[in-house]
Amino acid sequence: MIEIILASKSKVRKEILNKNGINCSVLPSNIDEDIVKKSLIKEKATPETISKNLAELKANKISQTKLEKIVIGADSVIDLNGELISKPESREEALFILKKLNGKKHNLISSVCISKNGSMVWNYTDKATLTMKTFDEKDLISYLEKIPDESLYAYNVYQIEGEGRNLFSNIEGDENTIMGLPINKIKEHLNNY
Repeated sequence: MIEIILASKSKVRKEILNKNGINCSVLPSNIDEDIVKKSLIKEKATPETISKNLAELKANKISQTKLEKIVIGADSVIDLNGELISKPESREEALFILKKLNGKKHNLISSVCISKNGSMVWNYTDKATLTMKTFDEKDLISYLEKIPDESLYAYNVYQIEGEGRNLFSNIEGDENTIMGLPINKIKEHLNNY
């Protein structure tokens, strides 16, 4: 069996792979996502393009040093009517994001890239559509108080696998995509090895 490396420190992505019988080691790429995002936004890139580019950069960076191994890179972004919303870096920012999404429909875009010998061999992007209920600020603050820092900053503002499910009136799409890894398509591709 070929060795697989996950170029992400996301515990949820690792859990999704493990639950699906895909054993992998973890080696985060540590690319500066903000620089890449700012550059792509200047070029008027869509949130989907930004997500794809980040997933590919992460996978390729690790793949260049781990030749002959399969490297999985992934990235997820929120698309609110064409505006890119990234994961928060503070609790204040998390509250700001939730207030922005409050009562609205948005897309969660998850991209995955598989690289080998330093270049992409496969990629896939999936989208889920979520409609957030309308809350007052007090409820949003109360929700955020239940989320530990590690989870809040590592994933998007909401955790669909936990407390976050209660934020939404409607969820359309694959739950694994929402958690950051469209696993069914990954499994289909890995069957080629």
